[in-house]
Amino acid sequence: MHKPTEGLLAALDLTDTGARTNEDIFTGPSQWMPLGRVFGGQVLAQSLVAAMRTVPDERSVHSMHGYFLRPGDVNQPITFSVERIHDGRSFSTRRTQCYQDGVPILSMIASFQDADEGLEHHIDMPTGIPDPESLPTASDSLSHIDHSVARYWASERPFDMRHVPSPIYLKVNGEHTSRQAVWMKTFSPLPDDPDLHRAALAYASDYSIMEPIMRRHGIAWSSPGLKVASLDHAMWWHRFGRVDEWLLYVQDSPSAQGGRGLATGSIFSRDGVLLATVAQEGMLRVPIVLE
Repeated sequence: MHKPTEGLLAALDLTDTGARTNEDIFTGPSQWMPLGRVFGGQVLAQSLVAAMRTVPDERSVHSMHGYFLRPGDVNQPITFSVERIHDGRSFSTRRTQCYQDGVPILSMIASFQDADEGLEHHIDMPTGIPDPESLPTASDSLSHIDHSVARYWASERPFDMRHVPSPIYLKVNGEHTSRQAVWMKTFSPLPDDPDLHRAALAYASDYSIMEPIMRRHGIAWSSPGLKVASLDHAMWWHRFGRVDEWLLYVQDSPSAQGGRGLATGSIFSRDGVLLATVAQEGMLRVPIVLE
C-alpha cells in the first residue's frame, strides 16, 4: 500500500481511552506536515470518526458543521470528546471537541440518520471535463522542486489530485476565474468500511476548497507572504461513494471580502452522481505591494 495512504488509515484509527465523564473520549495522532500545523482535513475527519464511534451502525452521517479555532501542532496528539446531544427515532446528533494542551482546536457538530425513502434529484455534473488519466499529476508539476512543501504535495499526500484546467501550485495559468475542478482519489485501495470512506471524503474536501478564491485573483500557493487558514467547514453527504475511485470535486467562490473568502464544492462520482456538497470560509491575506 502507498505509504501516505497507510498514514491516512493510521490517523483515522482513533484510540478509545475508556475514559467517561458525560462524554466519550478518544485520542488520535497528528500527521506530519511541512509547516508544522495540523492539516484541517485530518482533524475534521478524525472528529467525524470519533462521533461515528458513538452512533448506531445503521445511522450514517449526513451533515457536519465545524469551526477551526486554533492551529494544531503536528508534534502533539489530539484528544476528542464526543457529547451525545440527541438520539431520536431517525436522527442522532453529536458534538465533537478536539483538544491539544487542554484547549480546543476544532469544534464540530454532526447529524446522523437511518436509511430512508424520499424524494430524489441532484444537479448534473459539468460536461466537457477531461478524464483524470489525461491530466498531469502533482508529481509531474512539482517533483523537480527541492522544497519540503513541494515534496509533500508531489508525493506524500494520500490523495492523487489532478486539476482542471491546471494546478495553481506555482502560478495561475489562463483565465482568472472563480471556478475549477479537481479529480481526486486515494493512491491505494481502502477497506470496505462505508464510514471510513465518508470520513476520508471529509479529509480530502479540505485540500483545495480555497483555490477558487485564489484562482480568481491570480494568486498561486507559492505567492510570497500569502497566508491562508480555514475558518469553518460544512459538508453534506447525499449518497455513498468510494474515495479510492475517481471523484470530481467541482468548486466555485461566490464572494471574497474583508480578508475572507467563501467557496463551495460539489463532489461527483465518475459516472455523474452527486455524492456530497461542501462549503468553507477561509482567511486569505495577501501582502499589498506599494508602488
